[in-house]
Amino acid sequence: MSLETKLNKYAELIVKRGVNVQPGQTIILYASVESADFARKIVAAAYEAGAREVVMEWSDQAITKSFLSHAPIDRLENVPEYEVLKANTLMDKYASRISLVSQDPDGLAGVDADRLQTYTKATQKALHRVRDATMKDDISWLVAAAAGQAWAEKVFPDLKGQAAVERLWEEILKDVRVDDDSDAIANWTDHIETLKAKADWLNAKNFKALRYKNAVSDFTIGLAEGHIWEAALSQDKAGNVFIPNMPTEEVFTAPDNRHIDGHVAATMPLSYQGNVIENIALDFENGRIVKATATKGQDVLEKLLATDDGAKSLGEVSLVPDPSPIAQGGVLFYNTLFDENASDHLALGAAYNSNITGGKTEVPEVLAQRGWNISDVHVDFMIGSADMNIDGITQDGQTVPVFRNGDWA
Repeated sequence: MSLETKLNKYAELIVKRGVNVQPGQTIILYASVESADFARKIVAAAYEAGAREVVMEWSDQAITKSFLSHAPIDRLENVPEYEVLKANTLMDKYASRISLVSQDPDGLAGVDADRLQTYTKATQKALHRVRDATMKDDISWLVAAAAGQAWAEKVFPDLKGQAAVERLWEEILKDVRVDDDSDAIANWTDHIETLKAKADWLNAKNFKALRYKNAVSDFTIGLAEGHIWEAALSQDKAGNVFIPNMPTEEVFTAPDNRHIDGHVAATMPLSYQGNVIENIALDFENGRIVKATATKGQDVLEKLLATDDGAKSLGEVSLVPDPSPIAQGGVLFYNTLFDENASDHLALGAAYNSNITGGKTEVPEVLAQRGWNISDVHVDFMIGSADMNIDGITQDGQTVPVFRNGDWA
């Protein structure tokens, strides 16, 4: 099968199974100008599925870097009203979101960390309705990937130009299950059932906490009261079922941000806001980070943790077996969409509303009383390994094996 044929299948999968476009819907597609060819395929597939309108939000990392480096500070502190009005208007329409990631993991390296954080906080505050609608699943949304050249050359340093891009496309298409002649939508249906069985087991156990231990980490994470384990699928306010991430290999839930203790060490680099942070190590006491270090990107990590109080705790705990296809592929993507699906991971910051009973109806302050974390950020970092052991602690204090040597017990 040619690359062109596979990309057409991938675009169709994104539209029909990923974000699940419905007739008459408005769709927002976020894409780099470098990914225009693939973006056009998604747009065409969306209109064929009955979309009323596809709103394009183009980006260019080099232009973004120039803006962040040179714009006056008062511009970084304030998002123009017309941008806020546009975003809010689209949320009034419950527009579905497709985010196509493709850019250089190091593409914003060199931008002053204070300026970057200033702009990030201003954007998060001004465009909070988009983020709130996404975290609550009021709208359907999807994060998928396209192969960008700088990203491809970072992942495959021995290759350059088109050779690197084609190699990265090969990995992306394999991981989203469209790399052969089989029915990609049927492949995803089978895969989702496998993940759902794990989530159902965890929900039935209703653990009070999880205890992690490997060569570099030793910690315990309480689980929020009324927590719900999810796998692959979500449902928007209109009842449409969608897949938030392609690829996905995880089952995940909300931790109890009052009960996290011990030492956590990342096992993969984290690409955050165009900067790579390496060897993250965090110490938790009573649910809060009391010490944070990194061998690269320490300043960016510190700015992230300083975003708000919730950024100093956790909003997601996710289980991914080390034998997952992405992990066994042996490719370090420097991109959370892929690396988080090769490894157990945690998320600093906000919890998802769908991960706790009453999450879509109760106000955040009420949910917080059960350990649900509130923040303007949600940043995953990877902690899994082939020697990771995880035990579930039941409500009456018994210990149940969950992971042994990186895989389901």
